[in-house]
Amino acid sequence: MSSVAVLTQESFAEHRSGLRDEEITGTDEAYIPTYLEAFPPLPEKGPPGEKGGELTGAWSKIRPIKASVITQVFHVPLEERRYRDNGQFGEGEEAKVCLDIMQRTGAHIELSLAKDQGLSIMVTGKLDSVMKARKEIVARLQTQASATVAIPKEHHRFVIGKNGEKLQELELKTATKIAIPRPEDPSANIRITGTKEGIEKARHEILLISAEQDKRAVERISLEKAFHPFVAGAYNRLVQEMSQETGARISIPPPSLAKDEIVITGEKEAVALAIARIRSVYEEKKRKTTTISVEVKKSQHKYIVGPKGNTLQEIMESTGVSVEMPPLDSDSETIILRGEPDKLGSALTQVYAKAKSVTVVEVMAPAWLHRFIIGKKGQNIGRITQQLPKVHIEFTDGEEKISLEGPTEEVEQAQAQIQEIIKDLLVKMDYTEVNIEQRFHRHLIGKNGANINRIKEQYKVSVRIPQDTERSGLVRIEGDPQGVQLARKELMEMAQRMENERTKDLIVEQKFHRTIIGQKGEKIKEVRDKFPEVIINFPDPSQKSDIVQLRGPKNEVEKCAKFLQKLIADLIENSYSISVPIFKQFHKNIIGKGGANIKKIREETNTKIDLPTENSDSEMIVITGRKGNCEAARDRILAIQKELANIKETEVTIPAKLHNSLIGSKGCLVRSVMEECGGVHIHFPSEGSGSDRVTIRGPAGEVERARRQLLQLAEEKQINNFTAELQAKPEYHKFLIGRGGANIRRVRDRTGARIIFPSPDDPEQELITIVGREEAVRLAQKELETLVRNLDDVVEDSMVVDPRHHRHFVCRRGQVLRELAEEYGGVAVSFPRTGTHSDRVTLKGAKECVEAAKRRIQEIIEDLEAQVTVEVIVPQRYHRAVMGPKGSRIQQITRDCEVQIKFPERDESAGTDPPAHENGDAGPEAEFVPRKNDIITISGRSEKCEMARAALLVGGLPPFGPAPSSFALRSSALLSLGSGPGYCGRGSSLRSPSLHHRAERKRHPQDDGRIRGVEELSSQHCQCVCALRSFRLTMSVHPKYHPKIIGRKGAVISQIRKDHDVNVQFPDKGDEQQDLITISGYEHNVEEARAAIEKLVSALEEMISEDVKLDHRVHARIIGARGKAVRKLMEEFKVDIRFPQPGSEDPDRVTVTGLPENVDNAIDHLLNLEEEYMMSVTETETMAAYMKPPSRAGGADEDGRVPVKGFVVRDAPWSAAGNKAPDMSSAEDFPTFGMGVAPKQTSAWGPKKF
Repeated sequence: MSSVAVLTQESFAEHRSGLRDEEITGTDEAYIPTYLEAFPPLPEKGPPGEKGGELTGAWSKIRPIKASVITQVFHVPLEERRYRDNGQFGEGEEAKVCLDIMQRTGAHIELSLAKDQGLSIMVTGKLDSVMKARKEIVARLQTQASATVAIPKEHHRFVIGKNGEKLQELELKTATKIAIPRPEDPSANIRITGTKEGIEKARHEILLISAEQDKRAVERISLEKAFHPFVAGAYNRLVQEMSQETGARISIPPPSLAKDEIVITGEKEAVALAIARIRSVYEEKKRKTTTISVEVKKSQHKYIVGPKGNTLQEIMESTGVSVEMPPLDSDSETIILRGEPDKLGSALTQVYAKAKSVTVVEVMAPAWLHRFIIGKKGQNIGRITQQLPKVHIEFTDGEEKISLEGPTEEVEQAQAQIQEIIKDLLVKMDYTEVNIEQRFHRHLIGKNGANINRIKEQYKVSVRIPQDTERSGLVRIEGDPQGVQLARKELMEMAQRMENERTKDLIVEQKFHRTIIGQKGEKIKEVRDKFPEVIINFPDPSQKSDIVQLRGPKNEVEKCAKFLQKLIADLIENSYSISVPIFKQFHKNIIGKGGANIKKIREETNTKIDLPTENSDSEMIVITGRKGNCEAARDRILAIQKELANIKETEVTIPAKLHNSLIGSKGCLVRSVMEECGGVHIHFPSEGSGSDRVTIRGPAGEVERARRQLLQLAEEKQINNFTAELQAKPEYHKFLIGRGGANIRRVRDRTGARIIFPSPDDPEQELITIVGREEAVRLAQKELETLVRNLDDVVEDSMVVDPRHHRHFVCRRGQVLRELAEEYGGVAVSFPRTGTHSDRVTLKGAKECVEAAKRRIQEIIEDLEAQVTVEVIVPQRYHRAVMGPKGSRIQQITRDCEVQIKFPERDESAGTDPPAHENGDAGPEAEFVPRKNDIITISGRSEKCEMARAALLVGGLPPFGPAPSSFALRSSALLSLGSGPGYCGRGSSLRSPSLHHRAERKRHPQDDGRIRGVEELSSQHCQCVCALRSFRLTMSVHPKYHPKIIGRKGAVISQIRKDHDVNVQFPDKGDEQQDLITISGYEHNVEEARAAIEKLVSALEEMISEDVKLDHRVHARIIGARGKAVRKLMEEFKVDIRFPQPGSEDPDRVTVTGLPENVDNAIDHLLNLEEEYMMSVTETETMAAYMKPPSRAGGADEDGRVPVKGFVVRDAPWSAAGNKAPDMSSAEDFPTFGMGVAPKQTSAWGPKKF
């Protein structure tokens, strides 16, 4: 059954106007709204009682938008966390569980670890998603408890609610699981599972529901079904009044339900009062009413009932008479009217009036004409429904009738119009049906519907071809009588022609398809020209199919098939392929200058020779062609290699069963032998051949060496190839290995077996492999099994740790505890919660792991007890150099010395330090005065602090090198705490007989074991070192050489600075003298650095630059992945290669810079690569063009997208004279919400902290 719904002008205009009340006339789809229509202004606030204007009404139609995304935060205490100490935070089971919950619920979850190791969880998303996610998080991440609550069995259904909604809401609200016993279960206990807090909430809610039900009563009274409408009243008004007056809920079954029971629920007194009122109405109506029966056609019943029964309610309201209709599935046409005798007459009149208010008429029309009657996009039928909107027109698929329903007069008008349309169409239209075998249907349609669309357009007809699922051969043609006949004739001719056609499939390996097609499709074009009546279809390369389809006249198809089979046979004969291993360094000699050698071999042997790409590690050259020709080409290539090097080939016999073990995983073992023996080639026979002969080719001496190694390895493999496997949990592996591999080294030394642990990428993370002699493997396996059994024996122990040290273990998100767990077999260490004032620490895990962890914790505590604090004075302007790049130097000292180093806050006045004196002109009056911001603090064991301080003063600071003799200073002495050499500026130390240094140790008032070492500096030493260090020199170098001196990512200049211990500064872009480079440091170091730069510049001046034309299509291949290939070329030929930028005027120009000889060699090599790559490029483009589908016509752009016009409004403020449209990219016109303006960074140290 199908129907047509038409959108009228009025409804369309109302829909399009959006907020407007006025009607928009016309049906122009390109209507452009005004600015005020699209963006109505906010209503102005007026005095109370004042009516809003037109715009206020517009805004009143817009529903307020509620926030659809909410955020909830809740906390899981440490003792209730299900997963604890599971390695790096954010990488364990908790993260996996949260990721799974996010995928299932669509909510966003963020985890954070509190100081007390509790888990803070923030869930963001839509309300429903957040509640579901919270429930799952609590169930899966928090330890669960359970409790029961008992309520009367009859109250259980109120806890469940309608369709279980109340129960679901309760579970989501409390994040618990509530199990209610089934009705047949006599138990009244409800089980609640969840967190303690959630259980209490759920228990409270359930008891509230039960308490509420205790106060309520439920009564059922049976009254005759016929009197239910009188109890309900018209539009249920009477029953609603009763409910409001009594406070009871009255449920009357609907007329369609054959039940006479009325249910009243509520407070007991209210229920009793409602029952009394209902019985009163029932008794009164039963005494006063009578009935009459009338017969009305079944088809008219729906008009008496009206939409949603409104007509019956109208009659009830106006007359007080109830109209009883027979069920829809009944054949009865009898309608019963029940009411007071004086009202029955008027009710009967209304029933007849409603029955005759609507007429149904059927208009006969051939089914194939229906879509023409409807018209294109419903135009024809739309005109009728617009004129007669109360008429409903219905078309039935497959039936030759049209149903019209509506007021009598309008139905008659619609009937006349439709009959007129049918009469007109029968004169102008015709149809015919032709039976064509279904196997020909797709050929009638053609590729992308080409054939059938041409027939439709040419003859102005409609052709319906049945779907394959219909299994019908009946093709229907409709349209102009003459066009129908011509289309029928052409379709029959096509079908007859196809009956004489034959389709044949040839099996051709896909690798030959490109060869058969030829470059730019030349070869297949020749075949098609030779057999013009045969259609040859190749499969799409992505399908990886070997079937080539031929279609055409039978004889022609056979001839074409024989021709192609012969062609394929020749290709198979010419597709013999052999691989020749040639040392990589000889590939360029085989190619020859400009590709001369390889081209000559190809032409003379009639073979195809493929060399590996430049960035490939393969040494194999592949030769393809006839077998004899391939062997001849191989001999010639080997001869070239033999001429260039003393190459020898020998064979060695090794049992085939040992081949795989000698080759090793992914060839690693045999590759190491080849590399060790000067790059010889070792060729093993193919697997399954059964051959024991292994071929070795290479330089004579290296071949013999490789032969001996292979035989030795084979002998060892036969003896030492016994393997055993052991299963152990991954968390035990680190403990089995031990610190620095100590444990596993002991096992290896005792047994002599090799023990292999899985790598992080291995799928079997529990598998440990033992390799070696059988007796050694058995012994090692026994020892490891004993260790694993001991680890599986879980014990729980405790130790006392002073609470003041607890923070060291739990800070930084428990990093120390995670390291303990990783190092000692996953042992779980639990510290008491903050505020409990307990010093008891619990350890749980394998017995040996627990003991080792306890010893380690004790060591850490001893370190903390013995910790001291040393203060070292270094002028603040040198702190950045002390830290090193990204703090690398300080991090290294911290790790090596096991101390903590703290730098002072940055002082804004640090820039007022006196400038360094240049070239030794420091005055004797200069004096260094230490400040608070110059003090660096080192914390740790006393001896460790000494080591860190020494490393800080010597290794961390820029070294000053040997001082000139004129200063009579020695740089080898180090500053030591309490005595020793004088301190100098940056923390480097110098010893002078005339200078003294003193240091004093001070004990802090609180007895915490820290020592404060205050080092007082000699101002004369500072002056000396500053003078030495500040020697400056400038040199002139042409700016074009600056990038080369700097090098890739500053590699060259960084090396110069490191080798000579100097600072090299290049001019800024805005400087006038762009050629000046400034070098500063010790004088002799500066001179050496200048000499190094001059040497580099002289080498650069000898270089030349040449341009070479390389097709831009091969540039990407020459460059390689991330520039790997071109960097290898530049390193090999010692040149610089620059490719043009995208959009360059000459995209083929490549610039090569270097020494003349190197540039020539590099250009020759690039031209060879271009020739090699262009063959592949042209073949790929040919195949792509051949397989490319025909381009689509239309106004789409290059990507196939039709340009879309933006959102346009009329009468916008910026349309007025003198105004302009707002700048969408301007942060001033369109500021970003919630983003503050970042403060301007005036210092590399960042903003000042207070």
